[in-house]
Amino acid sequence: MRRLPPLRALEAFIRVVRLVSARSAASELGLSPSALSRRISNLETFTGRKLFSRSGQTMRLTDEGRGFYDAVAPHLEALAAAVESQSENLQLVRLRLGVMPLFGTQRLFPRLGELRERHPRLHLDIDTGPHLIDRVGDTLDAAIALTTQPDPSLYGVQLDENTIHAIANVDLVKELGETPDVDVMSKQTFLVHTDMPQSFEAWKAALGLSGLQPAAIDHYDSGQLILEAAAQRIGIAMMHDDHLARNNDPRLAPLFDQSVPSPYSYWFICRPADLEARPVRIFHDWIVKAGL
Repeated sequence: MRRLPPLRALEAFIRVVRLVSARSAASELGLSPSALSRRISNLETFTGRKLFSRSGQTMRLTDEGRGFYDAVAPHLEALAAAVESQSENLQLVRLRLGVMPLFGTQRLFPRLGELRERHPRLHLDIDTGPHLIDRVGDTLDAAIALTTQPDPSLYGVQLDENTIHAIANVDLVKELGETPDVDVMSKQTFLVHTDMPQSFEAWKAALGLSGLQPAAIDHYDSGQLILEAAAQRIGIAMMHDDHLARNNDPRLAPLFDQSVPSPYSYWFICRPADLEARPVRIFHDWIVKAGL
């Protein structure tokens, strides 16, 4: 039998390539940057190839590294599928699903009972971590994510269309009045979701406030926390009207009550090949028909 490669090192290598970030890969694997680097070095020693060029904390894939990835990645996917098919827990069908927390709370979990009734053998492993789209086909079978347009190499179904609103505490909404004033608005803090970076600029342009420079723009990676921060008068949240309506928080109201078409939508995303896998297909068909 041939000597097996260091599998943990292979896993680290694949994560770095797919996430295009050594820091993100280390975070996902629960490793320090130095520990991740050691695993990559072990793989380079094993293969005799320089897979990455290094400059400080930055790791860039070399031509040799790209060739190695293209040759090895499909076989690792086949290995993972083979091991999964031999699981002792054959009575269950399991889906590794990435979900943004606010979508999960507001839209998915209130309807999961319907899915369980129709498909009692389907079980979901829920992941609300970062970089959902980047991890599809690796640690995730599929994801529900906010994006403008999925990568064309992936299969995607748009789940909604939405509008952007500035959302604030009801008392602040009353204080700011019904007409936007650049001078007044320049003293405010705005809260922007890290997955919706274009939302604030789109809203400013629609309201004729392109020159607005607010006191600060704070970024959050949690929609629920943005809405809570707005309710606590920490800032003005740039979010979808659907988020506000489903949150049903009497402390919040739309500012100036003007909607702006959003460049972002929720999408169901998976690899085209994985759409034929039974758990992915079951969930895909259900969520499209359910119209969450």
